[in-house]
Amino acid sequence: MEKVLSAEPGSTVLLLGNEAIARGALESRLSVATTYPGTPASEIGDTLARVAEKAGIYFEYSTNEKVAAEVAIGAAASGLRAMVSMKHVGVNVASDPLMTFAYTGTRGGFVLVTADDPSCHSSQNEQDNRFYALFGGFPLFEPASPQECYDMVKRAFEVSEELGQPVMLRTTTRVAHIRGPVTVGNIAVGPKKREFVKEPSRFVTVPAVARARHLVLLEQLSKAGQMAEDSEFNIVIKVNGGGDHGIITSSAAANYAVDAAKDLGMHVDILKLGFSNPIPSKKTLDFLRSHDTVVIVEELEPVLEMQVRSLAQRDGLGTKVRGKMDGHLPRAYE
Repeated sequence: MEKVLSAEPGSTVLLLGNEAIARGALESRLSVATTYPGTPASEIGDTLARVAEKAGIYFEYSTNEKVAAEVAIGAAASGLRAMVSMKHVGVNVASDPLMTFAYTGTRGGFVLVTADDPSCHSSQNEQDNRFYALFGGFPLFEPASPQECYDMVKRAFEVSEELGQPVMLRTTTRVAHIRGPVTVGNIAVGPKKREFVKEPSRFVTVPAVARARHLVLLEQLSKAGQMAEDSEFNIVIKVNGGGDHGIITSSAAANYAVDAAKDLGMHVDILKLGFSNPIPSKKTLDFLRSHDTVVIVEELEPVLEMQVRSLAQRDGLGTKVRGKMDGHLPRAYE
């Protein structure tokens, strides 16, 4: 874990996905990090706990996920960059302040890391926290490798501050615990203290304020949608030169889809979504129009599939969409 702090800028080191998130945060002017530890997110907090004093950040293991979220929210509302990490079911505990925080928005970059657990390796359910991104209105990043964990947490802080909104980074067990090469940059932690400036028309969410702030959230989500369209994390991969059939995928499922297509000798185009909420609708529609059949490969629930089918129906496309909703792929397990 110490190499997360000691790795020289420009060097390539072998890191867990969770360690890569920690390193990326330490390069993002992070000031405050909190967690309630739970696998598969545990190593994020464990890593930061070991290096916090030397790095110059405030870190705490909180009483529960709600407290962890509230401490980080308080820091971010004061203009500091803050990150809170937890396993998927922890977001249930933290959801009360998080839902309202989406309305008030943030002054400093705020990243919520949720680690989902398909197949219940260490958990009591398989809930898919992409629904929280839809439910709360959080821009969502889904890394598929340690390098993407590192890159996306850095970009998530930037997007958060550009929009003034909290951003979610969703991993899964296989992404959190895969080990891979990560090329790192310079450590750059943020200030230790910043004054909270009162702004009742924003942060005191009585009904009149909440109604107005909901409109702000919707406007910022529209801007996030354009960011997703232009994102370097939303790419088309041509397997064996590509073909008339396509795959739309994200997160660990993207790795499986690419490997399977290569092993099976398929000529297929794969739209890999790393900045997946709001879904890049124009990019997705262009992909649908250029393929006869598109298969949606994802864990766990048909979150992407519902949105893709909706876009296809809205624009009257004849592309066949296959996935979980028509029984072609299972809804449970990895």
